[in-house]
Amino acid sequence: MAAKKTKTTEDVLLILCKAVKKILSQTTANDIQYSPMVQKISKTCLKPDIGCFVLFEGAFSGLIIINMSAGAAMEVYQAYMRQMGFPDNEISDQHTSDDVANVLGELMNQIVGDFQGELEHQLSLSINQTQPKMLVVNKEIILSINANIDRPQSRRVVFRTENHKTFNLEMAMERTEFIELDDPDNTSFNNPNMTKDEQNQAFLDDLDI
Repeated sequence: MAAKKTKTTEDVLLILCKAVKKILSQTTANDIQYSPMVQKISKTCLKPDIGCFVLFEGAFSGLIIINMSAGAAMEVYQAYMRQMGFPDNEISDQHTSDDVANVLGELMNQIVGDFQGELEHQLSLSINQTQPKMLVVNKEIILSINANIDRPQSRRVVFRTENHKTFNLEMAMERTEFIELDDPDNTSFNNPNMTKDEQNQAFLDDLDI
C-alpha cells in the first residue's frame, strides 16, 4: 500500500513564503527572494525596527510576524508608492511615519489573503485572520505575543530585497499534520471547475443528507 501523503508545518510555511514573495514582488516590481533554509526557533517575537503581526484560527491556529529593519521597510514602502504613481515629494522618508505603517499593514493583509486562498486551494483548509497590527519597535525592546497556541511550533525564514536588505518572516502554529485521504469518491470537495456552492452541495449529496 502506498504511503499516505502528509503535510506538515514546513509545507504550510512554504505556502506562506511564496505568498510573501508573490505579493511583495508584484506590488513593488522588485525582486524579493527567500532563503532555502528554515530556522526552528523557540518563540516568535516582534523585533526592531518595524514589526507586523496577524493571528489566525480555523483549521489550525497560529501567528504570522514580519520583522523589518528600517532600510528594508523603507525600500518596500517607497517602491510600492512609486508603483502606485505617487511622486517622490509625497513619499515619506521616515520609517516611523504613519504612512509607512499603513502601507506595510495593507501589504501584510494582502499576503495573508493570498496565503488563505492557497491553503484552501492546495490543502482544502480554511482559516480566519485578525486585522494586521504594525508596531515601530525600539532597539532595546523585543515583544512576545501570547497567541494561546496549543503545542506551538515556531519557524523563521530570512527574506532579501532587491537591494540586499533583509527581513524576517516568523510563523508559529499548533503542532499538527494533515494526512491526505485516498478516497476516489470524494473528488468534488476542491474541484476548481465547480463553484463553492456546487462543491458544498456535491459534498452533501455524497453524504446523502
